[in-house]
Amino acid sequence: MNTYKNLRNLLTIVLMSVSMLVVAQTKPNVVILATGGTIAGAAASGTQSGYTSGQVTIDAMVNAVPGITNLATIKGEQISNVGSQDMSFEIMLKLAKRINELAAAKACQGVVITHGTDTMEETAYFLNLVVKTDMPVVLVGSMRPSTAVSADGPLNLYNAVAVAADPNAKGRGVLLVMNDWIHSAQTLTKVSTTAVQTFMSPIRGLIGTSAYGTNDFYRYPDQKFGTKSEFSVDGATKLPRVDIIYADVDMPADLIDASVERGAKGIVIAGVGNGNMPKVALDACARASKKGVVVVRSTRVATGTVGRNVECNDDELGLVASFNLNPQKSRVLLSVALLKPRKLDEVQKIFMNY
Repeated sequence: MNTYKNLRNLLTIVLMSVSMLVVAQTKPNVVILATGGTIAGAAASGTQSGYTSGQVTIDAMVNAVPGITNLATIKGEQISNVGSQDMSFEIMLKLAKRINELAAAKACQGVVITHGTDTMEETAYFLNLVVKTDMPVVLVGSMRPSTAVSADGPLNLYNAVAVAADPNAKGRGVLLVMNDWIHSAQTLTKVSTTAVQTFMSPIRGLIGTSAYGTNDFYRYPDQKFGTKSEFSVDGATKLPRVDIIYADVDMPADLIDASVERGAKGIVIAGVGNGNMPKVALDACARASKKGVVVVRSTRVATGTVGRNVECNDDELGLVASFNLNPQKSRVLLSVALLKPRKLDEVQKIFMNY
């Protein structure tokens, strides 16, 4: 009888060891590419609003999150360490090329990017256009620095790794995970300067939620992205200049003319209402278009669609309507699109499909 019990106990130990080994072997690999931002910020005290971005390394951030290594085998790489107000197309190109390298080498099952919130939507949308993979690519940040009382960064990072390691996140394009919400790069926008729930997806809604590493997905994005995108940054070292000009009451035309004179290849107007602007500005946009500068009408309004030929005769003036894209995302799309020469009708189709 004792021999039987000893054999049974030994078998139990062996099975548990094998089970733990299998779990360890099947744990997904996630690479975290760090760029800086508030999530890596530090302040002199836990209760002050002022802080310095990009002070904490990726290794220190990962070590500060209990249980995160149970979700995945994590490797960190420091791409940059800046506040996102200093994010640049140069850094964004470096990110895109690194993600494409990891995808081509099958080096991981998911990528997380730590990033400041100020320009996170631009980086997310840029990567959504040019990253050639279906694996999860997840941006994450925080509204409070790492030294703050009730810092939001650690749990945000935990959830972001959980999403990047989740096979159900595959094929949904570039995502952003913050404050338990999963956003698509196509729809998210920052709506508050200070609130923890700073990101919203006002037109198409959330992709899903992530609560303490448990994910619930609602939908797939419906525009083109990732492997279905026509855009490539292979060989690109810089993007063409595209300016954003804000429309308002009694708007002068000289800023539009100056943008053309300074060498802009494209101009995005953050128009009033449905992408509208005063007649003098419309005339200046038409002059710019005749000189070969692509002019896109977007809107300063938080939500809604800028339709073609709705309040302005785009066909006659030679302008492009942004549809669902806000000014900052319109600038990103136009910059990528103008990496090669395009006709106006082709640019308009791009804004309809992306």
